Amino acid sequence: MLVLSEMTNKVLQFPDLHSRTNGRAARAAPRTSPEEVAEALSAGMVPPDAHFDQFLDPVARALSGQHWTPLAVVVRAAEWLEERRIRTVVDIGSGAGKFCVAAALAGHCHFTGLEQRAHLVASARELARTFGIESRVHFLHGTLGSARLPSADCYYLYNPFEEHCFEPAERIDNEVEIGVERQARDLAAMDELLARARPGTYVLSYNGFSLRMPASYRTVAIDRELPNVLRLWRKAAARPV
Repeated sequence: MLVLSEMTNKVLQFPDLHSRTNGRAARAAPRTSPEEVAEALSAGMVPPDAHFDQFLDPVARALSGQHWTPLAVVVRAAEWLEERRIRTVVDIGSGAGKFCVAAALAGHCHFTGLEQRAHLVASARELARTFGIESRVHFLHGTLGSARLPSADCYYLYNPFEEHCFEPAERIDNEVEIGVERQARDLAAMDELLARARPGTYVLSYNGFSLRMPASYRTVAIDRELPNVLRLWRKAAARPV
């Protein structure tokens, strides 16, 4: 098992978007352009999350700190995907598209995001257009178990089923079904997806995902130095009877 215990990525320094001078609010620094953010990510750098999040719509931007993947995690994940020549990734619960878009900029994979909230799908598609990455990033509106997903080399999960346990004030919104019964159905659908996946399939999980991995999946990389644990699993071939 490979254990990565420290970040090797550099943090790219940009001007502060909210600088202050002599105790008075200064005029906001010039916006960092999509091209600058994309160039940093493609070079393996980690821009401040605020510089990426400025391209989200206001509602999605306000949710970023709690619900969307931090860029330090995205860059580490992209490194692992590149090292293993993984080329297709499905993000279960893709939200506003931050992981898919940023990881596509940081590597060469094709990403499909599955999201149940229509307004977040629209936000994610606009984000992909902003960064000119629509050819490698697509978003589907639907729920796990009902939407038809493409086959993938890897599935990404930023604990998408935990929202069912949140207090109402911590949820993204109340526009979709939330609760333990829905969580049970989602976990059953994920368990079935993992069981059907071909040997060699990877699962990339961040901050857990409320499901015990099947015994056929083995940890092949782990980073405990990020805000939460990032782990890469790989499905082993079935043993002959």
